[in-house]
Amino acid sequence: MSKLIPNPDGTYTRLITLPIVPAQPDPSPPCTRVLSKDISVNPKTETMVRLFLPREVLDLPAPRIPLIFYYHGGAFIFFSATSSIFHEFCSTMALQLQVLIVSLEYRLAPEHRLPAAYADAVDALHWIKTTKEEWIVKFADLSNCFLMGTSAGGNLAYHAGLRACEVSDHLDPLKIKGLILHHPFFGGSERTGSEMVMEDDPILPPRVCDAAWKWVLPLGADRDHEYCNPAGSKEFERCVAIRVMGCRVLVAGCFGDPLIDRQMGLGKMLEGKGVQTMTHFDNGFHGLEVSDPSKAPALFIVLRNFIYEL
Repeated sequence: MSKLIPNPDGTYTRLITLPIVPAQPDPSPPCTRVLSKDISVNPKTETMVRLFLPREVLDLPAPRIPLIFYYHGGAFIFFSATSSIFHEFCSTMALQLQVLIVSLEYRLAPEHRLPAAYADAVDALHWIKTTKEEWIVKFADLSNCFLMGTSAGGNLAYHAGLRACEVSDHLDPLKIKGLILHHPFFGGSERTGSEMVMEDDPILPPRVCDAAWKWVLPLGADRDHEYCNPAGSKEFERCVAIRVMGCRVLVAGCFGDPLIDRQMGLGKMLEGKGVQTMTHFDNGFHGLEVSDPSKAPALFIVLRNFIYEL
């Protein structure tokens, strides 16, 4: 992948970058509607989370609001929880949905191939059940938790949710109520119809996905590995754990995304396994609501219904 330059120490220089936004923990400026701050999770893996809290929650008596773990996109290779587009998306989502968002800074490939990011996500779930961090202790309803991610983060939300459901007894008092797979990044060795039709997609052409998976998957794995193609893997039966835990799933995407057939197929297969599944597909392209904030309000209506009304 030409967007990665190897360094002598085994790390890589990334040529695709986004501006970094600092956290904003100070509630005193009157124009501040959402507060944010960074908290270390695991010094050994250098993971951390950025918390997002609606400012008005500070003035409510004994509030307990839903908790959303959010995982950013970037093909498991690029970007950060502090990247501008993901910071702004999480900030707006926290305000519109009245939730506390925990955006995870997970380890990236190729320095850390999968399942490192999945392990970081599960590690953060264990961290949050015991942390004494003020916002979590005062405001988070740990019994009403959702895992959400965009693109690669949607893939991460699925696999982290699967692992969490399999060890749910060890996560008390944390209760995961749902998984939100927003434009999830999946693949496979065989092209789908949408991938063939949108072979030259300007946002996410399939050949770019192929190249990314070579850097992300365990060495020796092909694109039908369960991390890339869960619906086509013999490991798909593991999703029964999601149903057993009563965890529901929302799959959201756009018809102009080459991955749309995979996303729709995953939704149908989860439903076929008895998982309570909701889908939302609309016009647009991969990552639409993150890259174009004017399109996000329609998504937030869907998320509000999924979190509060189902």
